[in-house]
Amino acid sequence: MGGWRVGRCGSEKVILRRLLILAPITAILLLSQERAIFNADVKLVRLLVTVKDKAGALVGTLSKDDFTVFDNGAKQEVAVFERQTALPLNVALCIDTSGSTAKDLKFELDSASKFLKSFLSEGNPEDSVKLYSFNWEVVERTQFTRSLTRLEDSMKRLKGEAGTSLYDAIYFASRALEKRDGRRVIVVVTDGGDTTSSKKYHDALEAAQRADAVLYSILVVPINNDAGRNVGGENALTTLGQGTGGRVFLPSIGTQLDRAFADILRDLRTQYLVGYYPKNVPLTKNRFHSLKLQLLNSDLQPQYRNGYYGDAAR
Repeated sequence: MGGWRVGRCGSEKVILRRLLILAPITAILLLSQERAIFNADVKLVRLLVTVKDKAGALVGTLSKDDFTVFDNGAKQEVAVFERQTALPLNVALCIDTSGSTAKDLKFELDSASKFLKSFLSEGNPEDSVKLYSFNWEVVERTQFTRSLTRLEDSMKRLKGEAGTSLYDAIYFASRALEKRDGRRVIVVVTDGGDTTSSKKYHDALEAAQRADAVLYSILVVPINNDAGRNVGGENALTTLGQGTGGRVFLPSIGTQLDRAFADILRDLRTQYLVGYYPKNVPLTKNRFHSLKLQLLNSDLQPQYRNGYYGDAAR
């Protein structure tokens, strides 16, 4: 069966794909570990919510009474509410270094560096970033850090080559975020598509939802002509964003790319935290619970994850 190995290359951790034969006892232990983490996380269901008006401007002045949450159709009582939440932000920044990104990688890294500089210079002093690169393999370039120098030094060593393991990157970033306190965000910079992942689309989405991670994708240099453009990759990233409460940007290189990073930062600084303890929720055989959030002002548009993994009917 497929498996994963974690190795070391200098100061960087490399996550490689290989075929393993796992003993049954190992598989059981791994499954029990995942369930233990999951069961500890679902007592309080948290939604990170971004609200915009009809013009697309962020709205950051709402109160608890403006929000109504439904879990599998059952209305819930909001127990936790924060406006422009001060909870620390944990950001996993995933940079696509596949061969197709080579010519524009420098511009992407320049924009990413500006984002990191702004992100780390303001907000909560406990905010941190973990850097990944991904091509045919997923490479953990740093641990969670507030050191801009460390992050920029790691980015300087990136170069474009080989395939694209996008879903693997989202999966591993989600698993790392799952262990972090505070808000959890994945920012993916890619030119779209997935060619070499062992994990599938649904693996990546489920991992992000289990981690309560919001996914923002920056799909750089989209081709205007549909005939030469990876529409399938764009659609996958769009639905991943919608499922986690994030969104997709389609900038060109230059000022539009800078603006995409700046928009993500504004979203993160204007989020609401809405939390509740599930009560009287109708269960189905599916462990996935559908979430619906309504605002008192129906002209406003909330952006939030569409569900979470919880209890199921026996």
